[in-house]
Amino acid sequence: MTMQSLMARSPVIPVVRIETASRAPALARALLAGGVSVIEVTLRTDAALEAVAAIARDVPDMAVGAGTVTAPDQVQQAHDAGARFLVSPGYADAVNAAAERAALPLLPGVATATELMRAQADGFEQLKFFPAVPSGGIAALEAFAGPFPALRFCPTGGVHSGNYLDFLQLANVPCVGGSWLTPVETIESGDWAHIEALAAHAVTARRRETAAGRPLTADEGWQSWAGEEDPGSADEALR
Repeated sequence: MTMQSLMARSPVIPVVRIETASRAPALARALLAGGVSVIEVTLRTDAALEAVAAIARDVPDMAVGAGTVTAPDQVQQAHDAGARFLVSPGYADAVNAAAERAALPLLPGVATATELMRAQADGFEQLKFFPAVPSGGIAALEAFAGPFPALRFCPTGGVHSGNYLDFLQLANVPCVGGSWLTPVETIESGDWAHIEALAAHAVTARRRETAAGRPLTADEGWQSWAGEEDPGSADEALR
């Protein structure tokens, strides 16, 4: 499995903060039922690695990755838990080398042209643009397309249900990352039908836009769901 193929599995990679590992398999099944077959579990809770292991063991059709990887030892921990890919908020040689040794696809984070040049020189063509909106958002990605035509991005940070389709209109953006498909309170309450509905709506809105051959209007592309996170929340911007 390559990072290119992982980014093609879903227009949205859910960025998941999970507090209770035992809920992870049900969460993964709900996302699968909604048409999303890739998930990033952030290593920001004590339950994260156990959650990765539970998904890898119990829901093999879900490609589970570990996010917020900032140190080489986390790479080995994620590998041992069964992660199939890694996501980092930044670009660090030590993390890159550890991922290569573990034979795990890595999506490293970049925000500047200098970082893009380093990443390209190191052989990366798929990158996380983070934090996307504070770093210039769509305008920055459009500007990057000129000098870096081969690079593809997963923008994350400030991406939400109200703007993700705008990002996906860009030729260098095959997918986005965001937390709005998996609100923490919804995971904790076990409302799997709600998460399935959020996932299905994100996937079908993208398909409708692709079929229409034009950007959808806000009414066509998305709607708010009871219990959904505020799409402009500070929590989302920090992912």
